[in-house]
Amino acid sequence: MLVEFRPHARLRGKQPADLGASVLPVVAAVSASDTDLGKVRVVCDWVQYRNNFRDVVQLRPILNGDLEIAVDVRRAADAPVGELTSALLRQSPDRVYLEDWRPGRDSCVWRFNALYWSALDLWEKATGRGYEQALPGGESDARNRAAAAELIGELFAVWDRLAASAALPDELYVIELGVGNGGQAKVFLDEFRDLDRHRGTAYYSRLRYLMCDYSAHVLDLARETVAEHTERVSSFVLDATRPRTSLGFLRYKAFLVYISNVYDNLPTDEVAQLGGRTYCVHNRACLPGEEAAELAESVSATVDELPALVHKLLRLGPVLLAEACPDHFADTDAAVRFWQDTWAALRLAERYVPLAGLDTYPLTDTLTGEALRPLLESGADVRMHVSNGAVASFVDTLGLLHPFGKLVCHDIFVDDIQGYRTTFRGPGKYDGSVVNWVNGPLLAHVGRKRGFDVDYAPFRHRAGGHVVTMTAQVRD
Repeated sequence: MLVEFRPHARLRGKQPADLGASVLPVVAAVSASDTDLGKVRVVCDWVQYRNNFRDVVQLRPILNGDLEIAVDVRRAADAPVGELTSALLRQSPDRVYLEDWRPGRDSCVWRFNALYWSALDLWEKATGRGYEQALPGGESDARNRAAAAELIGELFAVWDRLAASAALPDELYVIELGVGNGGQAKVFLDEFRDLDRHRGTAYYSRLRYLMCDYSAHVLDLARETVAEHTERVSSFVLDATRPRTSLGFLRYKAFLVYISNVYDNLPTDEVAQLGGRTYCVHNRACLPGEEAAELAESVSATVDELPALVHKLLRLGPVLLAEACPDHFADTDAAVRFWQDTWAALRLAERYVPLAGLDTYPLTDTLTGEALRPLLESGADVRMHVSNGAVASFVDTLGLLHPFGKLVCHDIFVDDIQGYRTTFRGPGKYDGSVVNWVNGPLLAHVGRKRGFDVDYAPFRHRAGGHVVTMTAQVRD
């Protein structure tokens, strides 16, 4: 039996984690069962997201005959983890499954994520708060005025040099992916206009600021926020994983691509290197039996009817769901409650499926899993996010940059592969969306292969927090 306690830093301090409460009852339960102890891994994480997809104790089959038992240390002290482990080893948990096994990026949780952004106005109406209030601190770091002023100063320095050699284009393109409510765009445009007036450089009249987002509702809010800069702003609804589909006309023209809190919200698989073998983590979305029964009763349905209703919700959205199923939903508000209650109860079963070879694994449409090899083979066993959506977006975005352009991204990055060996990195739930930390070493490796320098630094303009600033620009 292998026992791995990942949050080892929490064993010290004023309120140390109780190793005995989280591990010993599990080990005792496994020892008392008829499970082959030589095939068991007990893995302990501190799941910092209070809203997440995990139970306190979870069994994960490894499809080579082994078994992983996962324990959430944060909740273990208040739960009968020994009894839970014994029950799971005796019989399968009571679950209502919403899908078959599949890689993480193909799970229906990402359809829930897409629904959240497409019907955000209904979710916000039901909760009585905007989505930005779900972020740590209640707002995005993208709205920091000092950070915007610094970035604009760097842009002006580049443009001054190009203007001096008569090489500055007539139109100066800046792209923002994931605009939120437009707060960042307004801060940037206000600072830009003021600095340009002070310097007398007339760059503002040549500026073309492109606001891009998956959600039409979000873009509507953003346009209202930047109304005084309308002549300088255009907006695009697009898929963040394929920005060039909509913005291909800007190839090699963008001097700045600005991204904040987007990559952590894009679909991702997880892979693992265990005992010298590589696995892909497959997921299966499900609802705990008791909660599923309550949910079904709340909409006058049977438990057997529940999966079909959930998939109809994901296909139609709450407005059309209420129209299509009046026997279950009196109105749109009732359909929204069903959506929110389903999301709150949603769990992910997990298992490890061997990969035949990294070269056969499609990381993105243009990259294979070979890009993962230096990370997976960097030392001890590791489980990490592939950040498929973020990698696809990153690679596609690099092709939009002017030779003197730069990509700047604020997000929650793992900037060292060791970070995956010590800390839980998602998935978690932020309101109705999914959040995962982003695999920084992978993006840096992919960027370097394409001739870009990729650097990570703590966000300098706010103390504390986990936000990291990534920059990518053509290598000198």
